[in-house]
Amino acid sequence: MSIPKFTTLGCRLNAYETEAMKELSQQAGLSNAVVVNTCAVTAEAVRKARQEIRKLRRENPDARLIVTGCAAQTEPETFAQMDEVDAVIGNTEKMQPDTWKGMAADFIGQTEAVQVDDIMSVTETAGHLIDGFGTRSRAYVQVQNGCDHRCTFCIIPYGRGNSRSVPAGVVVDQIKRLVDRGYNEVVLTGVDLTSWGADLPAQPKLGDLVMRILRLVPDLPRLRISSIDSIEVDENLMQAIATEPCLMPHLHLSLQHGDDLILKRMKRRHLRDDAIRFTQEARKLRPDMTFGADIIAGFPTETDAHFENSLKLVADCDLTWLHVFPYSKREGTPAARIPQQINGNIIKARAARLRAAGEAQVTKHLTAQLGKTHHILMENPTMGRTEQFTEVTFTSPQPEGQIVTATITDHTGSQLKA
Repeated sequence: MSIPKFTTLGCRLNAYETEAMKELSQQAGLSNAVVVNTCAVTAEAVRKARQEIRKLRRENPDARLIVTGCAAQTEPETFAQMDEVDAVIGNTEKMQPDTWKGMAADFIGQTEAVQVDDIMSVTETAGHLIDGFGTRSRAYVQVQNGCDHRCTFCIIPYGRGNSRSVPAGVVVDQIKRLVDRGYNEVVLTGVDLTSWGADLPAQPKLGDLVMRILRLVPDLPRLRISSIDSIEVDENLMQAIATEPCLMPHLHLSLQHGDDLILKRMKRRHLRDDAIRFTQEARKLRPDMTFGADIIAGFPTETDAHFENSLKLVADCDLTWLHVFPYSKREGTPAARIPQQINGNIIKARAARLRAAGEAQVTKHLTAQLGKTHHILMENPTMGRTEQFTEVTFTSPQPEGQIVTATITDHTGSQLKA
């Protein structure tokens, strides 16, 4: 009996859920199977999923091939019609033990080939939590799933459903277990993290959760927050940024654009000045704060002037780590129906200019660290990350999973050296 092989496409949350599925499938006794956890964020992501499925079928001709994830949720028929695929399961079903028990059985005639329910009817987060994954140094804890917003370019709410939160007590208990197992850093993750708590009694905010974790798990050395929507940041989160050294000084912002008209057409809830104001306020509270950001190049109707505002936003917010997304038309979204789509070559050129601006910002950040002393969490014997999530390489081995103190001596253009 061979244990199932898993392939993950897409975001960190997918990677988290793959680890949960590995546990569930092994507990169910599934064998001789290949599971593909797909992403639906762009049409290109779906194309890559299909390509990966064909490749995996060629490599594993006798295995049962199961497709799940966001693309399986949003367009199950696309994958059900592929000759290579034996079963398609949705984002809710993939986190349920009974699904995997059914898959472990001889599912010809016993298990439906397509198990994808209406994600919008789901009101609870998955009950299956895992105690960390990835390296021995850092664990990811899913505290929220789904999204209540309907940005015009985004298909993700239809893959993930409406926003729902893991209760604070459950989160705290899990983090206590992780600290007991020796993890030195925990990352809170979700689809729309700053909406955490809106569906819970008393409607707590993300800042309340952060303060509660830091108060009730005093032995946790480092707490990190993944991507947030800065317009939804609450007073307690700002207080934590100002007063809690265990909260790491790095935030990844869902900005998407730097022009107010395009932001409105995207149905974002912030304007350009809101983003600038937030980064300035956060830096006043925590001078060593660094910011990453998602920015889309070539959204429909984007003119040269609109794009220049995005380019200027990189400097105006002093962003360091950019995730640049060339806009790609995603069927099923309002933006795909806008007549003024931008030429692909223009999109590519604008994305390249944004990436170049991002690379210049990284160089500036790395240069500013020379001679500074950092507390670095080692991911492997020769590479770790600073508080700002900057990679640091060492010439001599360090203890994996531990936080070491070192002075920065040089940089390579993409990493620091110590």
